[in-house]
Amino acid sequence: MNLRDKLRGLLVRLYARRVEGHLDTAQVPKHIGVIMDGNRRWAKASGSSTVHGHRAGADNIGEFLGWCSETEVEVVTLWLLSTDNFDRPADELVPLLGIIEDVVRSLAADGRWRVHHVGTPDLLPAGMQTTLKEAEAATAHVSGIVVNVAIGYGGRQEIADAVRSMLLDAHEKGTPMEELAEAVDVDMIGRHLYTREQPDPDLVIRTSGEQRLSGFMLWQTAHSEYYFCDVFWPAFRKVDFLRALRDYAARHRRYGG
Repeated sequence: MNLRDKLRGLLVRLYARRVEGHLDTAQVPKHIGVIMDGNRRWAKASGSSTVHGHRAGADNIGEFLGWCSETEVEVVTLWLLSTDNFDRPADELVPLLGIIEDVVRSLAADGRWRVHHVGTPDLLPAGMQTTLKEAEAATAHVSGIVVNVAIGYGGRQEIADAVRSMLLDAHEKGTPMEELAEAVDVDMIGRHLYTREQPDPDLVIRTSGEQRLSGFMLWQTAHSEYYFCDVFWPAFRKVDFLRALRDYAARHRRYGG
């Protein structure tokens, strides 16, 4: 590392401390959703392979959760693999699935996080399904941050799965269709989502400069705040995280107003 890089790193750390010092801790979101975008573009910009970009993105997850643990955040949802990602070429998808499986194992082994899968298990390889079940079982007792790993996840698919689950539940109970139609409301559908019994995201962060949700938690983000960051996910730093929290705390939310 040359002198210029050292000075830049020092200035960034000093600025981060300044931002952190002025942060209103009473306004920290309880649930943060993260669309971790830009791994491939980061890799291309740095002259490395796509797989290296995905690994670099995976390596940043632990640090991010560490920053969250320094605040009052209770739930973090990490979008690791969308349903659309299954259309990627095999030479990218197969290593990516392996990297994601390593991430799940690492989160479970850390001991600070309670891992919960959100997504459609049937889309995933059998080995990954097993890894997710083992991670959830191994961390069920952990009282730290709930980390939702969104793997094989799509917002529309989640709503479709919730409706299917609701219908099957009614069928098993012998509930007539007319009675079910009368009973359906927002709360009933919410009880069949992947994130049932969890608070909805207060803040959604998307990296890489893209300013869209791409189907992320369509139901749960009805009242969420969004923060779009130009930095690619592997380069996302603590100062970027603190800026997102500062921006969130400065907003005045007027639901229904």
